[in-house]
Amino acid sequence: MITAFITHPHCDLHHMGPEHPESPKRLESIRAHMALAGVLQQTMQSEARPATDEQITRIHPARHLQALKRCVPEQGLINLDNDTFMNPDSLEAARVAAGAAITGVDRVMRHQADNVFCAVRPPGHHAEVSEAMGFCFFNNVAVAAAHARARYGIRRVAIIDFDVHQCNGTIDIFGGDPDTLVCTSYQYPFYPWRYLRASFDNVVDTPLDPGCDGPAFRRLVERDWLPALQAHRPELILVSAGFDAHRDDPLADICLDDVDYHWITTLIMDVARVHANNRLVSVLEGGYSLEALGRSATSHVRALLGQPFAQK
Repeated sequence: MITAFITHPHCDLHHMGPEHPESPKRLESIRAHMALAGVLQQTMQSEARPATDEQITRIHPARHLQALKRCVPEQGLINLDNDTFMNPDSLEAARVAAGAAITGVDRVMRHQADNVFCAVRPPGHHAEVSEAMGFCFFNNVAVAAAHARARYGIRRVAIIDFDVHQCNGTIDIFGGDPDTLVCTSYQYPFYPWRYLRASFDNVVDTPLDPGCDGPAFRRLVERDWLPALQAHRPELILVSAGFDAHRDDPLADICLDDVDYHWITTLIMDVARVHANNRLVSVLEGGYSLEALGRSATSHVRALLGQPFAQK
């Protein structure tokens, strides 16, 4: 497998204060763990290009983009909500995060890579059509899906989200769209407390009880997601890769381990091979234990490369 690793140095310029869990250290940990394991060197590394206004406004209305532009401070931080802050570089970081997902789509559609991991921040899956929230400004995977449709004529897209928080933004954007299948697992009940019991035919909810472990998670995914994915026959799979359901993550109470992220990645790749000509683009979402995040993301990319799980 040819796996592209896409990031951008501007992602490190976005910060929301010294105590905020969504920090530049997250990407540092991913790069360090992947390099130490010899995994990063096996990927095709490249920098993202910033998403353009046209690409962003396929999903978010122009008024949302303009409102964010007006909020950019000259210095220091401003808060958009209780959790989401903006510094002078945040909007540019959000542009390159969305742009990385777009670049990932270009790579797989042009046969330059089989699959892609975008190590970017800020994350995106909480960003709704007209609202930034939950550390997110633009919905990166949604912008990528819109690009795939506009540029390459892709119709059936599957978005798979295994973050510990439900992808309210992705559901807000695509709920009711029969061409977009959204499969989402999340701790229940938990932030964002919106769309937790969505009634859309194209959204497959897999709520997880606090304390849910790897074997239980695997049974639920196989029960809920596989039949829906096989029926949908996606031409492209986008992954919102959150690693905060790890047992060591400080912000949640799900008990997955590194090997479970290798397993779920391999399962998604199997679907991509059968239906999507291997086309899979994964975009980083959550994960706030730096050590667990680095190990889990490395296991994720090992699976993308077609390599077996590496025992500790």
